Amino acid sequence: MSTQAGWYPDPSGAPGMLRYWDGVQWTPAVRRAPSAPPLAPPPGSDQPDRPDRRRAVGWWLAAGAVVVVLALVVVGAVRLGRSLVPSASPGGQASTQVCPPATGETPTPVAAPTDGRVHGGKLSFPQLSQPFGDVLPETEVPFARDVHQQLVLVQSNFDGRGSSWVATVMVGDLYAGDGFFSPQDGARIVVDCVIGRFYGDAQVTRHDVRNAATTIDGHEAWLVESKLSFDINGLRTKGELLLVAIVRTGPSSSGIFYASIPDTTPELVEPARQALAGLRVDG
Repeated sequence: MSTQAGWYPDPSGAPGMLRYWDGVQWTPAVRRAPSAPPLAPPPGSDQPDRPDRRRAVGWWLAAGAVVVVLALVVVGAVRLGRSLVPSASPGGQASTQVCPPATGETPTPVAAPTDGRVHGGKLSFPQLSQPFGDVLPETEVPFARDVHQQLVLVQSNFDGRGSSWVATVMVGDLYAGDGFFSPQDGARIVVDCVIGRFYGDAQVTRHDVRNAATTIDGHEAWLVESKLSFDINGLRTKGELLLVAIVRTGPSSSGIFYASIPDTTPELVEPARQALAGLRVDG
């Protein structure tokens, strides 16, 4: 879409209709295209043409849904201890469409078993001891649902605006695993989402140590181990280890194991690897 303000074909798909682009966003203003058949008002009327009200309401409801989804993604990123500032420059980070859409029904929350394991979706790992904290639910991760995690605070208020950086180990049910993505595709989508969303507009250098098929608890899986480097103002951490395992947990579902361990806390790498090694498919 050109950034120049003007009348353009209505993105809602309404035939013969134009919507006004103010140079930044679509406005509510619509009118008939000059070549479109005339509407009911008599010739000479200076009243603006009015599209079908149901169509107009539907377009704005859809726009509202997009705003709600983006708001949830922002909250999820902040709770993960990552700042979310989508890049506006052509040479910056990936666009805001890098994360998978939320597909399928969200399962009804159930009480987690008290078996000393951290459960998320159909995956679980042995609960980690201190300095990892209590098991916490996370409802707004952009790529997963039914997520539970353990965190270690690495640096608080690093940007002077209350943002914190954490080490994270989590498991959950992958949105992109609902029968449409292989474990390999799921791993690629998640890593792209993480790099595109969790580091603001900082440039991230990625070096894969491993990116290959594997088997976890007898199930088809794909494992990515990557070293990420970045420079975020005020943050002492300049890189971290990223571990992502996508496990096919059923005919139409996949689970995710995700861990991010900052370079400033190397002592947390081994516990994260132990959690990965103890990963199990439940049920």
